[in-house]
Amino acid sequence: IANKVGPSSCLSVVFAERRHKDREMLCYVLALAVGAWASSGPRYPLHEPLKVIANKVGPFNNPSETYEYYSLPFCSKTKKKRHEDFGERLVGDRRVASPYEVTFMDNVPWRLLCDQVYSRRELKLFTRAIENDYYFEFFIEDLPMWGYVGEVEGEDVLLGPLENVRRYIYPHLHFSIGYNEDQVVSVNVSTNPQRKVDITDEFDGTEVTFSYSVDWVPRPDLKWTDRMSRYHDSRFLPGTFEIHWLSIINSFVLVLLLTAFLTIIMMRVLKNDFSRYMEVEEDELGEEETGWKLINGDVFRFPPMANALAAFVGAGTHLFVVTFLLLSCAIAGFFVPTKRGAILTAMIVLYAVTAPVGGFVSGRLFRQFAGDSWLANALLAVLVFPAPLTAVFAWVNSVALAHGSSAALPATAVAGIVALFALVAFPLGLAGALVGRHTASDFKAPCRTTRVPREIPDDAPWYRSPPAQMFMAGFLPFSAIYIELHYIFASVWGHKIYTLFGILFLAFVMLVVVTAFITVSLVYFQLAREDYRWWWRSLLCGGATGAFIYAYSFFYFFNRSNMDGMIQGSFYFGYMAVISYAFFLMLGAIGFFASLTFVSHIYSVVKAD
Repeated sequence: IANKVGPSSCLSVVFAERRHKDREMLCYVLALAVGAWASSGPRYPLHEPLKVIANKVGPFNNPSETYEYYSLPFCSKTKKKRHEDFGERLVGDRRVASPYEVTFMDNVPWRLLCDQVYSRRELKLFTRAIENDYYFEFFIEDLPMWGYVGEVEGEDVLLGPLENVRRYIYPHLHFSIGYNEDQVVSVNVSTNPQRKVDITDEFDGTEVTFSYSVDWVPRPDLKWTDRMSRYHDSRFLPGTFEIHWLSIINSFVLVLLLTAFLTIIMMRVLKNDFSRYMEVEEDELGEEETGWKLINGDVFRFPPMANALAAFVGAGTHLFVVTFLLLSCAIAGFFVPTKRGAILTAMIVLYAVTAPVGGFVSGRLFRQFAGDSWLANALLAVLVFPAPLTAVFAWVNSVALAHGSSAALPATAVAGIVALFALVAFPLGLAGALVGRHTASDFKAPCRTTRVPREIPDDAPWYRSPPAQMFMAGFLPFSAIYIELHYIFASVWGHKIYTLFGILFLAFVMLVVVTAFITVSLVYFQLAREDYRWWWRSLLCGGATGAFIYAYSFFYFFNRSNMDGMIQGSFYFGYMAVISYAFFLMLGAIGFFASLTFVSHIYSVVKAD
């Protein structure tokens, strides 16, 4: 370089390369620093202020019925709202700065917050909240803590409020904050029953003194990365953690043994069928055919309403990919699943960017079914899941808005989701359908399809009827995930924070495997009685678990929870219907592809006219 461009140019090139390497090293160090901070959390010097964030209030038994914290007349120096991210808005968080002053490692025996004089109307708000078991939610360092607004004394469990019932408000809060060296690893808030104030009489001019205290507790056993583990089940850990693993392992072993047993039976039956069919001479074939071999000319006859079937299968495949990627990302740590709203945000983003999968599968399958109106099929595939979800959301959000609940999604969040679907998911879904149609070839069936459909026997016993088969197809996969379903419900519709995503992934694998095996078995028994209408049956049998999940939601609501009210009921049954429908589509697609693979295989290895 020096011989061609001169010494000065050589030096400039050398210095430029050195500056480039320095910038790369600086970026690398900064990236390491940011990663270390993200993995180890913020650190505080002595006397550093910590923000106490007030979030919401609402009935403790109705987690979806929430209201802004200052919908009750608590004292406040400022009602400045804290900026929530997209996921926090989705779950109904409306965080505001509270007047509580907390500094790192500084104990506070007692400190006045404010003296508040209430009118009779304001006291009625507190009275209503106390009678409905309202709780409040605070955050310190994104760690949630809960406490009751007040209590009712003199109330009978069966008879309800008595004549001498008294209502008390808790004006004093005690914050217990755990620390490990210079990090905050646990928080808790409690009320002092000795300092409660009687507000039963509800007269104007009632004065209430609000105060608080702070106690710092050393927690050297709890690391910052494990600080969310205590929220999984604070009453029973670590006992139920071991029981949880043992129950899942027990279910996994039972499912494995049952699947192996079913596989051995199917292999033996198919081996006998293959041996009999392969030994038959060509001139005796028409007289000797029985069972599923007899319908070789009809088994690959295209199903009715092929457009809808292809759309359902495409939408189910799309949801399967979203679920698999979501659980994989949660386990791999691509996002923090315990952060409020993080799972919902990741789910929406993954659904949008994987939209081509559903369109591709639907368009390809519809083309193989010899369908012509590809645009109608693509639109149906793209809208078959979002359309019911939108209808349920419109109803639920309207109910929340009518009651003034903070669970109602803001207009900005709604606009963001609509824009993401309209500008990303919708066009990608159509593009996937177009690609799937143009890359698909004609359906290559192992057997020729006859011109005239064969008559289907109608003397099948009741246990081989479609409802009975769907019941059997849904019960076995549901029993495999029943235990884990209880923990998920307690997290989604309760105040627990789910952290065991490894167990959840294992339960998901069991669900997929069992669904595929039971659907294939039932399709074989259907073909054995010379009923070739297996296309739709495989989808319905595979997705039958969704009906069991929705039925379990009723059992959980009335027997395992204390939820009630219009808002909570609308949220619970509305969104559980959507979730069950999503499971129907996803597992239906699993059952369809498993059955298609099985049927194509068994008819490809036997002789047919």
